[in-house]
Amino acid sequence: MAAVHHASLLDSVSEASSIRLNNQIYELQSCGIDTITLSLGEAFFDIPAPSFEGMPAHRIHHYSHSRGLPLLREKLAKYYESGTGSPVDPDREVMVTAGSKAALFMTFTALLEPGDEVIIPEPLWVSYPDQVRLARGVPVMTPWQEPVAELAAYVTPRTRAIVVNNPQNPSGRRLAAEELKALHELAEQHGLFIIADEAYHEFMPEGATFVSALEHDPEKRHTVVCNSMSKNYGISGWRIGYLIAHAELAEQILKLQQHMVTCAPTILSYYLAENFETILEQTRPQIQRVVRTRNDMSRLLADRGVSCLPGDSTFYLFASLGASRLGSQEFAERLLNERGVAVVPGIGYGASCERFVRISVGTEPRDRLATGVSAVASLIEETV
Repeated sequence: MAAVHHASLLDSVSEASSIRLNNQIYELQSCGIDTITLSLGEAFFDIPAPSFEGMPAHRIHHYSHSRGLPLLREKLAKYYESGTGSPVDPDREVMVTAGSKAALFMTFTALLEPGDEVIIPEPLWVSYPDQVRLARGVPVMTPWQEPVAELAAYVTPRTRAIVVNNPQNPSGRRLAAEELKALHELAEQHGLFIIADEAYHEFMPEGATFVSALEHDPEKRHTVVCNSMSKNYGISGWRIGYLIAHAELAEQILKLQQHMVTCAPTILSYYLAENFETILEQTRPQIQRVVRTRNDMSRLLADRGVSCLPGDSTFYLFASLGASRLGSQEFAERLLNERGVAVVPGIGYGASCERFVRISVGTEPRDRLATGVSAVASLIEETV
C-alpha cells in the first residue's frame, strides 16, 4: 500500500511522552493489570458528580460566545484580580478555551512568524517545544541548571518570547518575585513576550503566596497568562482553560478560537460559572492535602538517598536517578515491567533532564504512593 502523505512539519513533532505513557497504562488497566500510576498529570479529588438540572436547556446544548460565557469570564477576572491585584477586563482580556493547552498553542500561533525563536527553560513541560514547532517557530531550550539571570545570553534578533511554567511541572518549583521581575526587565529590554503557564497556581503549600506574572505587568504590555480550571479543580477531563492577555492580542487569538473550536464546551462552562465558588470550597482543602502528600513523599525519597530538584508546589517530584547506570527511558520501562510502577522519563522534559524521572502523587492513595516511591528508590540502588 502506498504511504499516506502528510505534512513534513509533523516529522519534527513527537508524541507527548507523558500522554503516550499514560495511554499504555490505560491499556494495561483495561486488561486487568494493576499498575501503581505515578505518571498521570492530574489530581483525583472527591467531588460530586455534576448536576445540570435547572440550567437553561435552550442554552447549554448549543454554541456560546467564542470568548467564553460572560458570567464565567467575570468570575475569572475577579478571581485573578483578587489574587494578583491586577485589573482584568472580562469583556476584552479574558478568553475561555478548551483546555490550557489550546490557550498556549493559540498564543504561540498568534505571536510567531516562521523562524521566530522561543526560549524554553528546562525542565520544560513536554508540549512547549512541539507547540512552538507547530506554530512555525524555533524552540531554544536552556539547561535546568541555568538561572533566570543568565537567560539573556540566549536572546537573539529572532527571539520573540520566553515561556515560564510557574509553579513548575515537573519540579514543583515556584519562581521568586525577583526572578519574575528580572524576566520582565529582559522582556522590556528586548521587546519579548512572557508566556506564563500558571496551570498549577492553586497547588501551593499552606500559607504560601503565589506571584503571578501579571503582578509585574498589570497593563499586559508583554505578558500572556494561560491557566486551567480543569487542572486546578480535579476535572482535567473537562478541558476548560483560559488565557488573559492585552485586549489587542486577545482579539487576534479570538480568531483562532473561532476557526478551530468555535467556543469552549457550553454546558461545562455554565456549570463552572454557576458553581465557581462552591468548587473552590470543595477542592482547596483537597489541594492542600495533595501538596502535603507531595512533600511527604519528597522526604521519604530523601530518607532513601534520592534527591529531587528543589520545589514545594504542584503534585510532582522530579527525582534524580543518582548513580544508577540506567537512562530515564530504560529506568521507567524497567520500573513498569518489573515493579508495576509507572513514572515519566525525564528526557521528555529536556535534554538536560535525562538523569531524572517525574513522579506524580495525585492519583493514588497514600499506601500505594509509598510503595511506588520505595520501588523507585530500590531500582536506583540496584542499578548502580
